[in-house]
Amino acid sequence: MKPIRETIHHLMNRHDFKERYEAMKRDILNDPHVQSFLRGHDVTDAMLNRHLGKLYEFVQQSKHCERCSSLEQCPNLLKGYTPHLIWQGKNIDVQYERCARKVQEDERKKQQSLIRSLFIPRDMLQASFDKLETDDLGRIEAIELANTFASTYEVGKRIKGLYLYGSFGVGKTYLLAAMANELAQRHIASFLVYVPEFVRSLKSALQTDAFQDTIEYAKQVPVLMLDDLGAELMSSWWRDEVLGPILQYRMLEHLPTCFTSNFDLKRLTHHLAHSQRGEEEQVKAARIIERIVYLATPIEMKGKNRRIDM
Repeated sequence: MKPIRETIHHLMNRHDFKERYEAMKRDILNDPHVQSFLRGHDVTDAMLNRHLGKLYEFVQQSKHCERCSSLEQCPNLLKGYTPHLIWQGKNIDVQYERCARKVQEDERKKQQSLIRSLFIPRDMLQASFDKLETDDLGRIEAIELANTFASTYEVGKRIKGLYLYGSFGVGKTYLLAAMANELAQRHIASFLVYVPEFVRSLKSALQTDAFQDTIEYAKQVPVLMLDDLGAELMSSWWRDEVLGPILQYRMLEHLPTCFTSNFDLKRLTHHLAHSQRGEEEQVKAARIIERIVYLATPIEMKGKNRRIDM
């Protein structure tokens, strides 16, 4: 769109400027919104001529808003903002405010910013309880508990998270993502991470600020969600230097933590006790399980493998 001043300058340089100018002025003054605004103020012809550019700007931008099809296609000077005439002293000016579409988009982005995720498929971040299928009885209890948590949790409230375990493809990760989205709609931040890739990324970030920043965020975020715990290559470093301190902090601060795993707690204990180097440390594994039980309620999810049946 051409700048308004450029349009008026173009008119002034035409040989029929006066006729064009008067026609433009009539169109502006015939606009019902302009008429309504002028009726409420004592405006002289001199003032009208002095502020005609502002009135023209208002009329043109308003027309764009009336024909608006989407925020992406908005041609206004300020994308997503709609004009309003205001009176300042003895001057007419145009003030811009966010349109309904802009408000909706900003709210969506704000909600998205509350969900921080690592190595989670993008389509999972669109998950919602409305899209969850309840055709498998083995999933209903988990869905109900997850929905209750996501819809009632308040920051600072002492409440347990969930330890969702079950076979492949029953919807554990999707359920975590639905919880994250529900929490975001209620302006509660969460951190959803896929554990196997999380471990690898932390190893590559050792001795950097990014490593400590990520650990601190995982400790302090209102709701932490660890997806596919037990699928990582077990190491004493991960168990004792990363997972343990994160869970210990969250246990002391009563910060809810949710987990998904293919293992029940007995099998997870075995996994955590045996490192890839062949070390066996039952006591240290038991400490991690103790923290998990303190932080989360175990619930089994059963059902068909939805990855295969899709």
